[in-house]
Amino acid sequence: MLKGMGGLIIAPKARIFHGHEWVYGSEVRATVGEPKPGEVVFLKDQKDRFLGSAMYNPRSQIIARRFSRRRQELNGELFRRRMAQAAQLRERLLGKQELLRLVWSESDGLPGLLVDRYGEVLVVQTLTLAMNLHLEEITESLRTLFSPRCIYIRNDAPVLAAEGIEPACYTAYGEFPGPFVAENGDGLKFMINLAQGQKTGLYLDQLSNYTRVARLAVGRRVLDTFCNQGGFALACARAGASEVTAVDISESAVESVRTNAQLNGVQLVAFAENVFDLLARESEKRRGGGEVKWDHIILDPPSFTRNRKGMDGALRGYKEIHLRAMQLLPVGGVLSTFCCSHHISREIFLQVIAAAAVDAHCTLRLVEEYDQRLDHPVLLNIPETRYLRGFSFELVPGR
Repeated sequence: MLKGMGGLIIAPKARIFHGHEWVYGSEVRATVGEPKPGEVVFLKDQKDRFLGSAMYNPRSQIIARRFSRRRQELNGELFRRRMAQAAQLRERLLGKQELLRLVWSESDGLPGLLVDRYGEVLVVQTLTLAMNLHLEEITESLRTLFSPRCIYIRNDAPVLAAEGIEPACYTAYGEFPGPFVAENGDGLKFMINLAQGQKTGLYLDQLSNYTRVARLAVGRRVLDTFCNQGGFALACARAGASEVTAVDISESAVESVRTNAQLNGVQLVAFAENVFDLLARESEKRRGGGEVKWDHIILDPPSFTRNRKGMDGALRGYKEIHLRAMQLLPVGGVLSTFCCSHHISREIFLQVIAAAAVDAHCTLRLVEEYDQRLDHPVLLNIPETRYLRGFSFELVPGR
């Protein structure tokens, strides 16, 4: 045991004995010493066998997050080693990328640390108290390894409150850039505003899916709902969709879509509206004999639930938008749909879609399946690291 390190004795049958890295408060049998929030603690079982080193925070539902199976402190050497390993993995899988999640929390052995690359700018989020307390070492490690032009701290996520972290956004190194243009790996251009965009500026997990979905849109009239900055709409327009309509409830998101359309030299229509209202109104018109407006609809909503308590409401929301979309599509139409909540498994999501298809009196044929981009690696023993799932279906003729 490292000198002065407190510890936790873990109860039998805790998930950590099955390969997970999290310890919930209900799984702690006893506390050794007086560890402070944000400190490293040792983990042991009831037979005094060492289980690893973990970040401790009694304020959080997840009271400890194991980051090593050895006795290990959080320090610059650890940060540099694991960041370098993370960068090497991404270059091996994706090559050189301007837009990239460079470090992703547990998947890279650094729980609660997110680092996104936007060209020469790195954006950092610390979602655990321990990582937040080590921001200076993290920033210095990033400077040493990657020589960025700027490192921007963007700690404004709602989950910070559960860790006891005060929101803060500031430039930790270099000069903060104004809005600038960056390309994804498939040549799409985006205007990046690091202080205002979603997440750290852009949804990076979908970047590889834009082109894949767009291949199905050639010659079709496309409706991209919950479009955010328009990634799917832009890719579909560039791929040869006959018409593209992009909708989001956020006026600023819609302005971003229009800006990005100009950057990419494509034509589309973008407007702000509640997607639920739009789909309900248009499906009612369609059932009343109205014309078919779209033959490819994309559903990419934000997470409808952040916890299991909200599951029922989320499932009702997912079913509604799928039912409405199917009612709007003609036979032969394409439905591309995504879910970004790890609480809703692949099987549950498919069950919701199947139930909506029954109510819409249609049959779906699976065309393609999607996951998060490879810079968001999945750990088998932590199912929460696999959170994005998507599918494209074709509405087949009645039989």
